[in-house]
Amino acid sequence: MKTELILVGKTVNKHFIAGIKDYAERITHYMPFNITTIPELKNTKSLSEQQQKEKEGEMILKLLQPSDTVVLMDEHGQEFRSIEFAKWIERKQATARRLVFIIGGPYGFSQAVYDRANEKISLSKMTFSHQMVRLIFTEALYRACTIIKGEPYHHE
Repeated sequence: MKTELILVGKTVNKHFIAGIKDYAERITHYMPFNITTIPELKNTKSLSEQQQKEKEGEMILKLLQPSDTVVLMDEHGQEFRSIEFAKWIERKQATARRLVFIIGGPYGFSQAVYDRANEKISLSKMTFSHQMVRLIFTEALYRACTIIKGEPYHHE
């Protein structure tokens, strides 16, 4: 199974960039993993939040294939403990050709992206910046990979 992470807008904090890169490289030891960044919209001052979400949504949808299993990182999604997330990933490995996680921009997703999604996952009931969520998600995915392989990274 191939795994893709789509991000809206580039990561700007150098510490987050370094952490995301580190975890992304680690993940590739367990599964094919790629991060795709959609460029931030230009001249957004003249756009409403809804218009911005719709334009971002169009760019997201262009990157998806009909057979993709699409998972939105969304505050209203299902929450997992780390071991539960690892089991969820294992089930997806048996059924999905390409598992695509999407972290949206600061205003979230358009309705068209919600309609295309197969599932939604929340990393926490707390709110984090969409920049920080990228680092938290890549660490969580790496942790899930180590749990699946029975490696000692995760302590329960």
